[in-house]
Amino acid sequence: MNIARAHHRQPIHFTGVSNIAATFDFRFSAGATPALGGLAGPVLLPLFGGSVAENPTISIVPIEGEEFTKRLLTPFHQNKFTLLLRQRFDIDLLLRLMAQEVRIQHSEHHVAYRNRPSDTAGYEMFRRAVLHLSAIQDQDQLHAEPLTLEQAWSIPAGSVTAEGFQALEKEFSVLYNSVDNTFTLRKQVPGPILMTNYDPKTLSTDERMRLSREAVDWTSNDIAFDIRSDFPGGTWPMRGVFRLRSFHSVLNFLGRSIGDDPEYDVDKDPRTPAIHNDENPAATIGLVVSDSDPEEADLSVHSHGRYYAVDTAGPLANWNRDAFQMLYLLFQITVTELPRVGVPSITIAK
Repeated sequence: MNIARAHHRQPIHFTGVSNIAATFDFRFSAGATPALGGLAGPVLLPLFGGSVAENPTISIVPIEGEEFTKRLLTPFHQNKFTLLLRQRFDIDLLLRLMAQEVRIQHSEHHVAYRNRPSDTAGYEMFRRAVLHLSAIQDQDQLHAEPLTLEQAWSIPAGSVTAEGFQALEKEFSVLYNSVDNTFTLRKQVPGPILMTNYDPKTLSTDERMRLSREAVDWTSNDIAFDIRSDFPGGTWPMRGVFRLRSFHSVLNFLGRSIGDDPEYDVDKDPRTPAIHNDENPAATIGLVVSDSDPEEADLSVHSHGRYYAVDTAGPLANWNRDAFQMLYLLFQITVTELPRVGVPSITIAK
């Protein structure tokens, strides 16, 4: 329904079921009636009857407020992305839904390519970068793990007592520098998520330090990647970050895709290994808009005089179902707990 509203540039609106009270009504009746005619005389015939009725009462409340609005407008955190990636969702489907752009490193600067069909050059580069990662994932060679960062501090040796030194050794590696009479404290901490075509544990200390310096510019809403030439998919080495968007932006993207800004077919880069045909559909989610209720659709809604449904007919039915399931999961990790009391609600008694 909200995709349809976004299609018509209407504000999106969410409601949820806050309470369901099921009421069962059991009734039993008994009686007698005279027999109809015959020679039986004054004989009474017994009558028995019974009924069972279910009357659920459903309370619906709007999902609104400052906290929910912030969640709706805040770009997804990288941890939510990796949570879904580890459920074996396709990386191309995840990024096409969740990412607003890819920023690829060229020499000393990044170039941003937006995931928006009206930006032809940017959209096609975004799609090709996503397909390249998908091909690496198909070979089970795509790693997505937190980058281990090393932090270091220097403190004067005279400022550390014996008790303090013992406490420091429990959390830090401590190195004494006799030249300047200082202690150097080092600690490894989990950093941002990094997608690679190699095992990040094999990195040298210098490479870890370089990535640590680069990670300073990454935010919690970025998914960094480092594809190297000596590993699977290395025919197109590239580095950069995917910048994630908010759930509100996802809905607007899907609404525009069936109206002003439709998606289109984009071929893979020649350097990308072969991929399955059903992994590169034109649309992120195939949606059907018709004047009549689509008979083959799993679910449809009526809005603005037309019917909207997920396209579940044809060779891309599974892709579209997976994409809609992912959209549902993204909403579930965005929504807050529904308020139970103190808010206006609609009660429906059936």
